[in-house]
Order: sequence, then C-alpha cells, then structure tokens
Amino acid sequence: QLQLVESGGGLVQPGGSLRLSCAASGFTLNYYDIGWFRQVPGKGREGVSRISRGGGITNYADSVKGRFTISRDNDKNTVYLQMNNLKPEDTAVYFCAAGDLHGLRFLSSSEYEYWGQGTQVTVSS
Repeated sequence: QLQLVESGGGLVQPGGSLRLSCAASGFTLNYYDIGWFRQVPGKGREGVSRISRGGGITNYADSVKGRFTISRDNDKNTVYLQMNNLKPEDTAVYFCAAGDLHGLRFLSSSEYEYWGQGTQVTVSS
C-alpha cells in the first residue's frame, strides 16, 4: 500500500523553527517530485515548496522564500521541510505529496497523485 506520513508538526513561538518529515512506504520516493502544501480551514491547499526527483531543483512560494528549505534523502525515502523564522500566518495543516510532474505547475495540488494525512503547525505566542 502506497503511503506518505508527515511528522514534526507542533506548536512554536513566532521566530521559531520546525522541521517536517515526509516518509514514504510502499513505494520509492526517488521516482517522484515531492511537494509540500498547507491548508487552513475554509481555504484551498496552498503550494509551499517542491523538490525534483533528483533533488537538484527546488521551488518555493514567495511567502516562504528565504525561510523554508526543502530537501530529500532518497536513501531514507524521506523528504524534509525545514521551516525557520516562523510567523503566525504559517499556521496550517501541512501535507506532503508525490507526483510525476511533467509541466511547470510545480505548486499546484492537482499535479500530485499521492498525499499524506497532514501534520498541524501552529505558530503562536
């Protein structure tokens, strides 16, 4: 069974850091682009970041550039999202997703096929 599992979410103060992990089981992440998305109640999923299957290309939403870093460890079948200088507006459920991207819509949720269940990130003092 193909599965993605996110972990690492939690409560952090503004300016703090968290590292999210996305672990795959039942398939190999090497063959997929991996994206991180986030969602708040009442809104659609927002693309946050994406890393190419080889890890050489990354993309970020303007709202997180310079603060978030995506990386992957194919040996561990895991993708990470390092989040620094967190802001209250970063509060959301964060999802990772895997897809076989061929176009340029790197941060579009419709391009991704497999999804995790999400992990809550809350930034508050």
